[in-house]
This record gives sequence, structure tokens and C-alpha cells, in this order.
Amino acid sequence: MEKIDILSLDRDELTSEICAMGEKSFRAKQIYDWLHVKKVTEFSQMSNLSAQFREELSRKFCIKSLNIKKRLVSRIDNTVKYLYGLFDGEAVESVLMEYKHGNSLCISTQVGCKMGCRFCASTIAGWVRNLEPSEMLLQIYESERDSGRTVNSIVLMGIGEPLDNFDNVVKFLRILNSEGSGMSLRHLSLSTCGVVDGIYRLAELKLGVTLSISLHAATDEKRSAIMPINNRYNLAELMMACDDYFSATGRRISFEYSLIEGVNDTDESADELIRLLGGKNCHVNLIPINEIKEREFKKSRYVERFRKKLLGAGINATVRRTLGADINAACGQLRRDDRTDNS
Repeated sequence: MEKIDILSLDRDELTSEICAMGEKSFRAKQIYDWLHVKKVTEFSQMSNLSAQFREELSRKFCIKSLNIKKRLVSRIDNTVKYLYGLFDGEAVESVLMEYKHGNSLCISTQVGCKMGCRFCASTIAGWVRNLEPSEMLLQIYESERDSGRTVNSIVLMGIGEPLDNFDNVVKFLRILNSEGSGMSLRHLSLSTCGVVDGIYRLAELKLGVTLSISLHAATDEKRSAIMPINNRYNLAELMMACDDYFSATGRRISFEYSLIEGVNDTDESADELIRLLGGKNCHVNLIPINEIKEREFKKSRYVERFRKKLLGAGINATVRRTLGADINAACGQLRRDDRTDNS
């Protein structure tokens, strides 16, 4: 019989499983603390449980793990990029970034991506499967173990579209936010390319998550040319969903805008963005695009001019700080290189 992935069980599910074994419910709390607070990797480390019970647990459950396939460390700013190997031979990426306010970890939510954004390396090697809650949690736990740093905030902006893996992502959020392991979801940002039905579902849950929209163009014609998701949910539908999210949660929305030379960095493009976002309680995060060898897109030379134009129109805009410049690696590039090496 296949063992149960115990790290993917929320507190209620774990309690139900432990009680079904004939144990008291407080045992589930002890195990939960071992897994998500002390973050042990083996049942044998759960020292306040009897040897017999630990043996029973090991027969019924497994504690999954990740292995570090590649680890790149920036000499400039201590950014660490991990390529994590999964149990089935696949791999995902995480990036640990150091800021004045603490350490932020960007994690992946899928192996590969279906969304097909033309400027993104994550989609080139194709989509394979969704990540389980345990595999998202382990990116945090293993990064903390390896680096010796505490992760203070999480960004779901690595490989994959979080709202395309909705149920597993929400379960991950609930485990992360649970009593004991307790990171406030106000320290977590979820980035989506614009899966509108997922935005509505997330709004209903009122989890307090910051929503980041990968926008990158402000007209349907331009956005559809670089982001196929816009053919499914156009900008009018996306903006309505964003308004609903803000109304339901009170959380200001962040719009990510990667500036691509000659594509979306002109004064005309800035005016289009001003018309689209004018009057909204939002923040625009301007991103100098990562150039990747598989695509012809080039980094814009007009980032600051674009920012000043937005500011002049009353739109809050900042330029994302570039971290780990010496360890290159647009999201998805390490995974793609690894697949190429092993093919």
C-alpha cells in the first residue's frame, strides 16, 4: 500500500488519521509540531513518541524530501538560487533573497507551466504536473536548513501558475498559516498571469494574501501577443476580478510589468497603462526583463522614463531591485538546462 504524504495533511486530516490508529488527538498536535515547527526529516527524531508508535507511523506515512541538485550563490548580494530534485526525478527552482526587512523566498507551485508567456523560460520545457503541498513547504524548510536563514516572507512567483494548482496551493497556505507553524499570510504574495476564476475563488476565502497580477501590457492586442491567457480572460474581465478581490479583502493589488524593448516600453504603452489603472488602489512593479537565450526579447533602456511617466499620472510605481545578477537565471532556466544536460 502506498504510504501517505504526511506533510501534505492539514491539522484536521492528520488528527483524523492518528485517531483512526487508536491514538489520542493530542498525538496529532505533537506530530504536527515535529513536522512543521521543528521540521524533522525522520519519524525516529520524534523523541516524545514511543518507539512502537514511531514504527507504526513509518509504516503508514512518509516524510518527503527534496535534494539540492544545483545551488548558485551570488557574490554581490547573497541571493541563493536552488534547483531542487523531486522524488520522481523532476526538478523545480526556488530563490532566497536578502532584504533589509528580512529574507524572502520565491517558490515554485508546478513542475513546468502551461501558460505559454512568450518572454518566460518556465514554460519552454513544458508542464509536467502540479506540486503537492508538501513539495511547496519543503522548498521553505530545505532552504532554511541549507542557508541557516529564517524565511520571513514568501512569494509564489517561481515555476508554474499558482491558480492553476488552486486546491494544493490553498492547502499549502493553510498549513503554512496554521497554529504553531504560523507564518501570517500577509507576508505572502501570490503571482498570477490572470486566471480570473481562480482570483474570484481566492477572494471568497479572504486569506489575506497579497495578489500580484503579471500584466505586462495594457491593451488586449499587445497582451494577447505575449500572454496567451489573455485570449481566455481579456483585460476587462481581469480588471473586474481585481476590483472584486480588493473589495472582498481590502488588500492593495500589485501589477507586475516586465519592460521589453520596443514591445511595451514606449510612451504610448505608458499612456495605455495609465488609462487602464487610473483611479485604482494599486502598485506597479516595473521589472527589467530577464533576457533568455530561447527568446528574442531585449531588456528595455527606458525603465526610469516609464516609471516617471506613471508617477506623474499619480500611479505608485517602483522598479524591482535586481538580485543575483551574477548567477543569472531567469525563472525556469536552471530546470531547462538540467533537462537538457540529462537528455
